[in-house]
Amino acid sequence: MAVASPVGNDRIATGIDGLDTLLYGGVPAGNQVIIAGGPGAGKTLLSLEILYNNAKKGGSGTFIALEEQESVVIQNFKRAFPSLSDIDDLVANNSLVVAGEEVTPKMEVGSDSESYSFGNVISSIESIIRSNNSKCVVIDSLSLIKLMFDNQALYRKYMLMLSFNLRKLGVNSFLTMELPHSDRGALAFSPEFFIFDGTIVMYQGIEENKRTFSLEVIKMRGSNHSLSFSPYEITNKGFKVFSISEM
Repeated sequence: MAVASPVGNDRIATGIDGLDTLLYGGVPAGNQVIIAGGPGAGKTLLSLEILYNNAKKGGSGTFIALEEQESVVIQNFKRAFPSLSDIDDLVANNSLVVAGEEVTPKMEVGSDSESYSFGNVISSIESIIRSNNSKCVVIDSLSLIKLMFDNQALYRKYMLMLSFNLRKLGVNSFLTMELPHSDRGALAFSPEFFIFDGTIVMYQGIEENKRTFSLEVIKMRGSNHSLSFSPYEITNKGFKVFSISEM
């Protein structure tokens, strides 16, 4: 039985086949979740599919693309998931906003004015979120924001500020983050894992000369969750996470 969420018993389903099983129904309302993994694990696609699934059910969402053009993000999604091509309709009716090109120029990497620069980034992100009264938000990715800070103590301070501001907006947040290694044995915890409410890590391995994918829910504040280490596939219809009973 799941414990009560700190913001109530409501959960936000991801709509990802199998992932909600691991989450015992979904992410507690208001939680901020890190989706971490190495290159090619599918972090961006997974987070955007969560937004897509929620928008299909009537929940507005925003995808903040800091490292890719907005049109390319949507194009990559449709190429990966041809069965989900109606994402264009969700974007057209403002149920799903993909933005971020106006945020990246405000990120002064390694400058002496990190406070001013990051304040502008947060202000821009909040403005985009409010543009369609979003209830679910993705920031892709924290790794780029981290490059703004030479001082790791200062970086942690401003991650706490970001967390506070997202919570003040009352949104569920998914924040992607790059890992230097794709295998589970090399996992190391950085400040983001401790600051935000939840952590989902996506791994890659090699089995019989074939790349394999698996994930686990490391933590989810305010809720119990499965401790299973679960394989997943990226199909043309979206992600499929396998439970132990399906293996």
